[in-house]
Amino acid sequence: MKLHRAVTVELKNGGKFVDQAKDVVTEADSPEWVQFRDHDRIIVDDIVFCAPVDPPSSSYDAKL
Repeated sequence: MKLHRAVTVELKNGGKFVDQAKDVVTEADSPEWVQFRDHDRIIVDDIVFCAPVDPPSSSYDAKL
């Protein structure tokens, strides 16, 4: 998975941050986790909310 936009993330412990997800990892006998660009990896079950910071652009120019 590769996300080109920043997401806002809220954690069970009350922490919040904005970052880009680099990868979601699933391994046998391990919890799934997300590797972010500027933050440590986070276990998926510890994330209570995650959404794009900005809505997707509807214009082609914004994709260049």
